[in-house]
Amino acid sequence: MSKKEQQLPLMPKLTAVWLLENTTLTFKQISIFCGMHELEIQAIADGDVAGNSRGLNPVTNSQLTEEEIERCQKDPKATLAIAEAATLAKKKTKGARYTPISKRGDKPDAVAWLLRQHPELGDSQVVRLVGTTKNTIQAIREKSHWNTTNIKPRDPVSLGFCTQAQLVKEIDRANKRAENEAKAKTKAKKAKTKKAAAKK
Repeated sequence: MSKKEQQLPLMPKLTAVWLLENTTLTFKQISIFCGMHELEIQAIADGDVAGNSRGLNPVTNSQLTEEEIERCQKDPKATLAIAEAATLAKKKTKGARYTPISKRGDKPDAVAWLLRQHPELGDSQVVRLVGTTKNTIQAIREKSHWNTTNIKPRDPVSLGFCTQAQLVKEIDRANKRAENEAKAKTKAKKAKTKKAAAKK
């Protein structure tokens, strides 16, 4: 199975926490299985990320077998294969995303977390990650949301709205956009200075 077809376990971040705490798998093996960057796995291991999160056992929820874990622990180059009977995280599709009623109340918390932790993200990126609307984002940002007093910022990955890989991808995209904008401004400023000097 190619990387593009790689199916992710439910709650990848919490699964990674459990694998780090209960196995001798390498950061690379865990990162591939959970669809996360190796640096994210390192951060979890160092306690910088998900420090208070309780790991999710992929064996008890039938996403991995003990035999598969043992096989990969013996061979650091081996890649974990998700169990066929597992309930797999659905891949993101184009168009509106359905969110169970029980989870809809968590969206404002996820949006608030993104606005606080990653202000570099554009509204359209937050929409993609959480499946919310730009009006909701604006209301939360201005604290005019009808439920503002009860909103508590919470990581959208732990809430199940997106994977860590998707979050990192959007952050990287936002940082690249900011770099390009900075370069464009610098280039425009130099051109303006050069033009002014030529007139003299």
